[in-house]
Amino acid sequence: MCCFFTILVFLGPRAAILIWYLVNPARWALAFPQTWVWPLLGSLFLPWLTLMYVLVFPGGIVGLDWLWLGLALAADIVSYSGGGYGNRRRLGYGQ
Repeated sequence: MCCFFTILVFLGPRAAILIWYLVNPARWALAFPQTWVWPLLGSLFLPWLTLMYVLVFPGGIVGLDWLWLGLALAADIVSYSGGGYGNRRRLGYGQ
């Protein structure tokens, strides 16, 4: 069950990015004009933040949009740090 959850966390947002880009590339071009580097790096390292940025960007980032971006960043940080915390016994730190 733990491996399934890890796969879902790591591949879920990346698969959503790929599908959303294939379905609606104009929205991605609006959010990231004249570059392909930032969406690529975002999908590799901060996929939840990238998804949320593309979701909130067309109307401009104002008000509660910053809260949504902060929650997405927190989800990315938790997805990376949760695996290390869960495997601390395997690494010999939480005996």
